Amino acid sequence: MKWLTNLFTTKKEEYTDPMKKFLIVGLGNIGAEYVNTRHNIGFKVLDKFAKQEGCDFSTAKLGAVSEFKIKGRTLILLKPNTYMNLSGKAIKYWLEKEKIPVENLLVITDDLNIAFGTIRIKAKGSDGGHNGLKSTQQLLNTNVYPRFRFGISDEFKKGRQVDYVLGEWSEEEKDQLPERLETAVEVIKSFALAGLANTMNSFNGK
Repeated sequence: MKWLTNLFTTKKEEYTDPMKKFLIVGLGNIGAEYVNTRHNIGFKVLDKFAKQEGCDFSTAKLGAVSEFKIKGRTLILLKPNTYMNLSGKAIKYWLEKEKIPVENLLVITDDLNIAFGTIRIKAKGSDGGHNGLKSTQQLLNTNVYPRFRFGISDEFKKGRQVDYVLGEWSEEEKDQLPERLETAVEVIKSFALAGLANTMNSFNGK
């Protein structure tokens, strides 16, 4: 009867092994005036992902949401509609609703401190003065969660930071964005399939 025991053991293990879920959050501001601004790179990355993989966003509580399945993983894509300063509210809600552990959260945001298009993935860190990350840290009560920073550089004159961040991409940046967005989509897939450490090793600095 050993074969019968093994059969039931295998079925039980398959049954109790839940499909892994990940919450992929692109930060940005809602409204037509923000669509092509540097601050909305998080939205733009998720829009690229959805377009490339043929998944659609639908309006849900606290944001626009899409679901994508890949190799036994489920990715919940979220674009908060709370505006940047309250991003943490949407993130906390969807983590709890989908019962996703914080280590399976990836927050995509712009970063003034690194060159345009450069990718920096970290497992934890300060908010760096970014209001979306600040809100996330406050609502989750931790700064230990994966974040994907997309460099927008700091090519602005003194006192013009807000105008720069909320300004639109330069023509040169627009030319380079498509290739950088494709790489960003690969980062998301790698995070879900290969894990954070491998993703950091493969993409950081690129």
